[in-house]
Amino acid sequence: MQLSRARALADPLIVLDTCDSTNAELRRRAEAGERLGHLAVLLTDAQTAGRGRLGRTWTAPAGSALAVSVLLRDLPADIDRWGWIPLAAGVAMTDAVAAQLPGRAVGLKWPNDVLVDGRKICGILAEVTPHGVIVGTGVNTAMTESELPVPSATSFAALGAPVDVDRLLADHLSGLEARVAGLTASGDAVASGLHAEAQQRCLSIGRDVEVTLPGGEMLHGRATGLQDDGCLLVDVEGTVRAIASGDVVHARLA
Repeated sequence: MQLSRARALADPLIVLDTCDSTNAELRRRAEAGERLGHLAVLLTDAQTAGRGRLGRTWTAPAGSALAVSVLLRDLPADIDRWGWIPLAAGVAMTDAVAAQLPGRAVGLKWPNDVLVDGRKICGILAEVTPHGVIVGTGVNTAMTESELPVPSATSFAALGAPVDVDRLLADHLSGLEARVAGLTASGDAVASGLHAEAQQRCLSIGRDVEVTLPGGEMLHGRATGLQDDGCLLVDVEGTVRAIASGDVVHARLA
C-alpha cells in the first residue's frame, strides 16, 4: 500500500501483511517498549482475529477490509473526558468516508458504527491501556456483496465506489488528532466543539431506538441528544435515561 499521506501524520506507521488483532498487536508492541508516539498507527488488510465490542470476533477475507489501530498518548487530564474518544474517532471516520462517497447519506450510529445509506461500513473499538488509548477501526473497503457478513453491512466495493485508502486513512488520522487535541486543550467536549459535531452526525438522535443493557433490560424510546459526557439521552415514556456506551449491549435504530 502506498500510504505517503498517512505516513506523514503517523508516529510511526506500521503496515503488516497479516495480523490477529491490530489493537492487540499495537498493545503488545507498546508493552514491549517499542518506540510508539502519539498517533502511532498499525494496520493490515488481513486481520484474522479482530475484536469488536463485548469480546465479539470480527474477521473478513484478506484484502477486503482495512483494520487500523491508533495509539493516542496526548489525552485530556480528566480521565472522565476519555469517554469522548470513541465519538471523536466516529466523527473523524464519518467525515473521511463521506469525503469519498459524495451523494451518499453517511452518519454515525451511536456509539461506534459508521453507516452509509443505513448500512454499516465501519466499526470502532477504543481500549484504555497503561500506554494510552488505542482506537481500532475496521472499514469494509473491497468486500463484495457476497462477502458481506450480514445484510445490514456494506462496503465501498458493494457501493460501486473506488476508495483511496491513503486519503481515507490520512483524513481519519488528521480528524481524530484535531478533535482529541481540542478536547485535551479545552478539557470539555462542548467547549471544543466535539459535542456539537457528534450530535450533528449522530443518526440515532431523533430516532426511535432499542437499547439492550447487559442485564437483559431492553429500553424502547426516542433518542433526544447527547449528554455533556457523551451518554445517549433516551426518552422512555416521558422519562429521560442517560445511556453510557459501556453499559450497552446493542443500540438499534428502530
